[in-house]
Amino acid sequence: MSETSILPFDDAGIARAAALIRAGQPVAIPTETVYGLAADATDAAAVAAIYAAKGRPSFNPLIVHVPDLSAAQALADLPAPALRLAERFWPGPLTIVAPLRDGTPIARLTTAGLATIALRVPAHPAMQALLRVTGLPLAAPSANASGTISPTRAAHVLRSLGGRIPLVVDGGACAVGLESAIVAVGANGLRLLRPGPIAPDALAEAAGLPIAGAGSDAIEAPGQLAHHYAPSKPLRLDATSAAPDEWLIGFGAIAGDASLSPAGDLIEAAARLFDLLHAADAAPAERIAVAPVPRSGLGLAINDRLARAAAPQ
Repeated sequence: MSETSILPFDDAGIARAAALIRAGQPVAIPTETVYGLAADATDAAAVAAIYAAKGRPSFNPLIVHVPDLSAAQALADLPAPALRLAERFWPGPLTIVAPLRDGTPIARLTTAGLATIALRVPAHPAMQALLRVTGLPLAAPSANASGTISPTRAAHVLRSLGGRIPLVVDGGACAVGLESAIVAVGANGLRLLRPGPIAPDALAEAAGLPIAGAGSDAIEAPGQLAHHYAPSKPLRLDATSAAPDEWLIGFGAIAGDASLSPAGDLIEAAARLFDLLHAADAAPAERIAVAPVPRSGLGLAINDRLARAAAPQ
């Protein structure tokens, strides 16, 4: 691949993206969470192209995006609590891990050979348009090099994957800015495999089951690697001030060089998190510091991403 094109989100951009996907190539497309790198989830070679572009380990499964609940049910056996979650939160930033149906056409590489599949119905009109035009389930991890900061703008994708993929569809900044919550239904309740924009208590209420933890240490969904979402510079958390060589990301009363939310709003902070990590990574300072963010509600997901970004490789 020698050049990556950027096209606006319109009918022509979606038509070009769909043609590339039908030809077995991955394309970057916005969702309400982050930009995804989408390819035909039924084509092992196309899925392999996602892994190759990202430099992603093949034991790390991919989320499969579908247009609606009926399409999800054609691929997976959704138990009653999962159906209640889907009816409440789809389309939206929730991924449900469920057993694969026998005979489904999903490539084994998509699920990393597991007997389960991670499914999401996205809300963003660009991804919905691409799903409808292609008529395919689309595997779509975040559109960035594996382990690096997730992209919430087309420019972030180009910076990370320019020259590795043929097309980025530019739909502007992602509204949510934080990857989906991932849940599975376990014997004792919901297993929260990755915190996300939907609060755990809201998930438990909708499913009619308690949160029973994350389960085993085995990788069964995206975003479970200890080191993930990371900038190229060292990252220090819970900083109340910046050292001379640090670029400080503020929150609330701690202003910093730029703030996740001067008002201390966790929704605003989630939407700006990856954008500011990209800005900090591009700044002249040698290191990055991040002010404390409350560990409650949406702050659980924000702190999850920050902890993985700061973890040693």
